[in-house]
Amino acid sequence: MGIPGWRIAFHLVAIASVIVGILLHRYAKDPRFSSSDSGAQDRDTGISGSFPGSALSFASMWLELIGFSHKKPAVLWTILVVGAALGGLFGGKMGDILAKRLPNSGRIILAQISSGSSIPLASVLLLVLPRDPSSGFMHGLVLFIMGFVTSWDAPATNNPIFAEIVQEKSRTTIYALDRTFETVLSSFAPTVVGILAQQVYGYRPVPKGSSNSAEIEADRQNAASLARALYTPIGIPMVIYWCIYCLLYRTYPIDRERARMTALIESELHWGKIILLLQPRLTLIMKGRRALGWMVMMRVHLCFHIR
Repeated sequence: MGIPGWRIAFHLVAIASVIVGILLHRYAKDPRFSSSDSGAQDRDTGISGSFPGSALSFASMWLELIGFSHKKPAVLWTILVVGAALGGLFGGKMGDILAKRLPNSGRIILAQISSGSSIPLASVLLLVLPRDPSSGFMHGLVLFIMGFVTSWDAPATNNPIFAEIVQEKSRTTIYALDRTFETVLSSFAPTVVGILAQQVYGYRPVPKGSSNSAEIEADRQNAASLARALYTPIGIPMVIYWCIYCLLYRTYPIDRERARMTALIESELHWGKIILLLQPRLTLIMKGRRALGWMVMMRVHLCFHIR
């Protein structure tokens, strides 16, 4: 086609973003609630949850060290992304169902299942599966399940809770701060993986001039080192993630009710202001009706008097 592949990828992402924006504008409904303290804890869960995602930027390199060709890591990563996309839809639907049946804890339970499941799934992927390109099917299956299960927290819990407890006038600011904190702190994840791999788990570059068998053996050892380095910034943040969600069992119901009361008060104040603005006109209308009534009564009285 004469167009670099990375340009096509960027254009596809742009087109998909425009389509999603149009669909959101057309079909999304915005809940109208107020603000409170659970937002800070949701922000903390987002930060600790995005850290593992950034750490997985080394996943393609790890798969190639195992022995996969350059194309297969791209396919495996696509499987992970597809699983995450389907998991987001499933998580959002299940979050709504559980929120109706367990309004104080349903969304939180689902997020804890999601974050808790990522720990054993990541260990199976990085530490248990054989480091052999012949196990591509198993790697793809685990990556799909991992993407599907670990993508529930945002659509099922974090985003709906933000929408419930954040004031409408502050909502875009709070979401922007949340994305900023997540992006800035998660950007350190690749650095942490690199330091752990080289300084702690013994990752060593293959010496120049090594034989083919020596390169393969060095790659296998480096794959093991990188796998352990990848699992550390996935397992530990996910444990923190799970523990932070425990705090929401206490704060979320209180904050949600407080937000609803605040929204109700603001609504009453809004209508009160409207009534105050309309009061002079209402007074004139009432005076006009009284004057009209007196005129009718006078006409009736005069008619009877003339007769």
